[in-house]
Amino acid sequence: MFGDIYTGGPIEWISTVGVTFVLIFLAEIGDKSQLVCMTLAANYRALPVLVGATFAFAFLNLLAVLFGAALANWLPENMINISVAVLFAAFGIHVLRAKKKDMDQEISEKSNHSILITTFLLILMAELGDKTQIAVAGLSSAAGPMPVWLGATLALSFISTIGVLVGSRLLQRIPMVLLYRMSGAFFLIFAAFALSRVF
Repeated sequence: MFGDIYTGGPIEWISTVGVTFVLIFLAEIGDKSQLVCMTLAANYRALPVLVGATFAFAFLNLLAVLFGAALANWLPENMINISVAVLFAAFGIHVLRAKKKDMDQEISEKSNHSILITTFLLILMAELGDKTQIAVAGLSSAAGPMPVWLGATLALSFISTIGVLVGSRLLQRIPMVLLYRMSGAFFLIFAAFALSRVF
């Protein structure tokens, strides 16, 4: 009995983690969540951005494997899109209205806890009910929920790490004022895109 468990279980478990990692990584590379991480890391400290994104993806993937395919119908799509539009627009306007002295002060004073929560909320709202979450739900219904959750979370964390590294390097090359203007415009574009899906 123990031999069967050893030869079948671990290999299938690791295979599921690997397949899920590859599929989710390919589906999410260059997606809006990676761009959100890149933009936040260009404006704030990298570590709390990465931790906040990882927590958000771990939570979203947990919802996906727990609720399965029904997750897509958990909240009305219009409600999700409106919430995303409001959140992104508010953050974009806040960034665009900041003056140079406020920028320097905000970066130095904004706590790691505050950056983490901001990242968590932005990623959570942007990805709730997204194609990646639906894919995780589908995979978990065909394979073990735990290895699917682990593979998806590792893939999305890796994607976020790439975004954070690129974003934090941008900070060293682009003037702060221009960076804030670009970030604000980026979030307003995503807000408009989310709102367009309502209509």
